Amino acid sequence: MATPTLTGRQAPPTRPPASRPPSRLTDLVSLVRPHQWTKNLVVVPLGLLGAPRLDGAALGGAAAGIGVFTLASALIYLVNDVGDRDRDRRHPEKRHRPIAAGRIGLATAVSFAAALAVLLAGTVGLTVLTGTASLVDWWPVGAYVTLNAAYSKGLKHVPLLDVFIVALGFVLRLAQGCLASGNPVPSWLALCVFSLCLLLILGKRRHEMAVGGVLHRPALRGYTLGFLDQLLAFTAVLTAVSYVLHVRDSPVFGSHGPLVAVLTAPFALFGLARYLQLLVVDAGGGNPSRALFSDRMTVSNALLWSALLAGAWPLSHLGS
Repeated sequence: MATPTLTGRQAPPTRPPASRPPSRLTDLVSLVRPHQWTKNLVVVPLGLLGAPRLDGAALGGAAAGIGVFTLASALIYLVNDVGDRDRDRRHPEKRHRPIAAGRIGLATAVSFAAALAVLLAGTVGLTVLTGTASLVDWWPVGAYVTLNAAYSKGLKHVPLLDVFIVALGFVLRLAQGCLASGNPVPSWLALCVFSLCLLLILGKRRHEMAVGGVLHRPALRGYTLGFLDQLLAFTAVLTAVSYVLHVRDSPVFGSHGPLVAVLTAPFALFGLARYLQLLVVDAGGGNPSRALFSDRMTVSNALLWSALLAGAWPLSHLGS
C-alpha cells in the first residue's frame, strides 16, 4: 500500500531494484566450473587407497594430479561451452551461461582456452623437468584430453557413447591417483567408480530430457525416459555390487573386509536409493553434485558411512 504524503497525495509505488548482471570476472570464473572441481578432489585421492606407503612423494603426486586434472577439466568445460553456445541458447537453464548469453565474446573465450592449454602444458612440463614425474606418468591426463577432444568434435552426439565417455573420464582420474602411489588400479573400485559416475550422468540426461526436450542435445534422440530408467536401475545395482566386492577384497581392511562390506552396504544402498528418489520423484538431477551436497539426508548418510569406514580401518589393523 502506497504511503500518503503531506499534501494528501499518494507517493508512486517503488520499483524493486534491478538485478545487476554478473561481473566479467565472475563470468570468466564460472566458465571453468569451480563447483565441479570437487570431482577431482574426491576421485584422484581414491587411488591412494591400499597404497604400500603414504609418503610425501605419493601425497605430492596425488596433489599434482588433482591440480592437473582440474586444469584439464576446466579447459574441456570451456571448449564445450564454445562449441555448444547455439544449442545452449535454446535450453531454459543453460541459456544463462556467459557465452550463450553473449556476456563473454567468442574471441575472449578462445583466448581464455588457449591460456588454460598453455598453463596445463607448462604444469606437466615443470613436473617432468624437476624430476617429480615422468611424461609417462601423465598418460591418464593425456587420455582424458584426447578422449574429450573427440567427445567435443562429435562423439557427444552419439547416444550411449556420450555418457560412457564422460564416465570413463572418472576412471582416468582414479588411474592418475594410483600412479601417484605406485599401486595398480583396483579392478572392483574402477568398476564402482565407472558405474556410479555413469549413474549420475544418466540421471543428468534424464533431467535434461524431462526439462528441455531433445533440441539442445542431439544425443537425447537416442533415449526415452523409460529406457533411461532401465539404465539407471541397472547401473545402480552394478554400483552396489562392485562396491561390496571392492570393500570385501580391499587390503585396507584386511581379513575384516567381508564384515566391513556387510556393515556399510546399507549406507551405499540408501545413498543410491535417495539419489534415484531425488531424480525421479522430486524431478531433480540437473546438477548431480549440487543436488547431492545440498540434500540433508544424503549428506547425513555420507557422514555416518564415512565415520564407519574410518573407524573400521584402525580396528582391522589391531594386532596385525
